Amino acid sequence: MRSTDFWAAGPASTRRARQGSTSRPVMTGAAVLLVLVCLTGGGGCRVPPASAPPGPTPSAAAAASAVLDRMPVVPRPPADPSYRRAAFGRAWADTDHDGCSQRAQVLFSRLDRSLPYIEGPRGRCRHDVSSGSWIDPYSGMTVTLSDVHDQRQAERLPVDHVVALAVANRYGAASWSAAKKLSFATDVENLQPTSLASNSAKSDRDPARWRPARPYECGYAVKYVDVKAKWGLPLDRAEKAALQDMLATCPSTPSASPALPSPS
Repeated sequence: MRSTDFWAAGPASTRRARQGSTSRPVMTGAAVLLVLVCLTGGGGCRVPPASAPPGPTPSAAAAASAVLDRMPVVPRPPADPSYRRAAFGRAWADTDHDGCSQRAQVLFSRLDRSLPYIEGPRGRCRHDVSSGSWIDPYSGMTVTLSDVHDQRQAERLPVDHVVALAVANRYGAASWSAAKKLSFATDVENLQPTSLASNSAKSDRDPARWRPARPYECGYAVKYVDVKAKWGLPLDRAEKAALQDMLATCPSTPSASPALPSPS
């Protein structure tokens, strides 16, 4: 079972369009063109954005490697047929009570602000994004949506649990309280917008069973280690070996983010 949840929003309210930090009354012509090209292309569009999402710094990668060395290792647990997504609470619950669902928070924080977007208040949420672009950290694909609140479009931009709920369940979360399970499921550090293709390929697999495109293995491994360590979840030997291999791809000196593939 995939650990990703989709979100269908209610009626829209007034928006303001932004290009970077400059307010605009409507989307620019470039934005409309980009949206049309991407939406007619299916699950996203491969375009080289102005700025790729920054990868981990060498110090962050080194810290993750040190944490990995100290993490407890257990025998690989079997799949748990009793696992149910519902045990981890309502999807995208507003756990910090600011009026924004956790999905809305993640889309706002991971938005590619080098490309046109529209953002504004929606109900009690003060920073809801209604259109924009996001870079899939597993493939480098740019996913652009003209209406984030359209369910059909929203399905093109799943929000992935880096450490899948089913994985956490197998490694100890099954015994957690309902409140702790909900906190884990809505932890923004463990949430990442992705392309539909990456999300479908990853599903509820762990690093021993799935890896992102090689230029993005470092970022995935660092985040996976950070989340498991934060929540006290152990590893098995296959997981640890895969993570060590991916962390070995991290730069040892500061460098630019990996180049994204050219449009095909």
